[in-house]
Amino acid sequence: MTKPLLNVSNLTSGYGDIQVLWGIDFHVDEGEAVCLVGSNGAGKCTLLRTLSGLLSARTGAVEFRGGNIKNHSPKQILGAGIVHVPEGRRLFGPMSVIDNLLTGAYLRSDKDNIRRDLEQMLDLFPILAERRHQAAGTLSGGEQQMCAIARGIMGRPKLLMIDELSLGLAPKVVDSLGEALRQIQRQGLSMLLVEQDVITAFELTTRGIVLDSGRVKISGATQDLAENPMVRQAYMGLV
Repeated sequence: MTKPLLNVSNLTSGYGDIQVLWGIDFHVDEGEAVCLVGSNGAGKCTLLRTLSGLLSARTGAVEFRGGNIKNHSPKQILGAGIVHVPEGRRLFGPMSVIDNLLTGAYLRSDKDNIRRDLEQMLDLFPILAERRHQAAGTLSGGEQQMCAIARGIMGRPKLLMIDELSLGLAPKVVDSLGEALRQIQRQGLSMLLVEQDVITAFELTTRGIVLDSGRVKISGATQDLAENPMVRQAYMGLV
């Protein structure tokens, strides 16, 4: 049986004396798109921060590509092939779009491939090509999210983790971002998506994990979750 790309077992984490995550178990397979959904304060962002090394895990195991990465440094985890696109984009505002994209490849030394990947990102997001020399801080919210995602992909990750893809963005922009992510995923990239908008999350992924108060409440195929009465009422505003 093939091992998952990412396997998380009994993970606990938190801030100081406050424990946020309680015994989290889930996995992401090679080439799979998985979403983490739940209400504010459910622990979604804390989970991504723990997986990317920004926050220490207290107990449990985190395996990536068969190796232990629990409590490795963010640089080590990035080098292993996990890229975290944080909530709020966190671009280098005064720097140009091109320079921001190139920061995503700072651990790489394959200059020819970096150049090809850069052109691929500008093809994937044409508005970034138009604004390539513009300061990233002057872009619209949607353009900044495109830049942040493209910067993440420039690291050639095996797993791309995106925190709050659609936050503050117009539906048309979210649709454009979603189509770009589908194109990238068809090339084999695995994705772990944290998304407040459950309907959007289910449209972009094939399997979902619902977090509630730092615990996995329910998980399964997004098609099944979308029909689950509890999920529809509590998280989708549907009956």
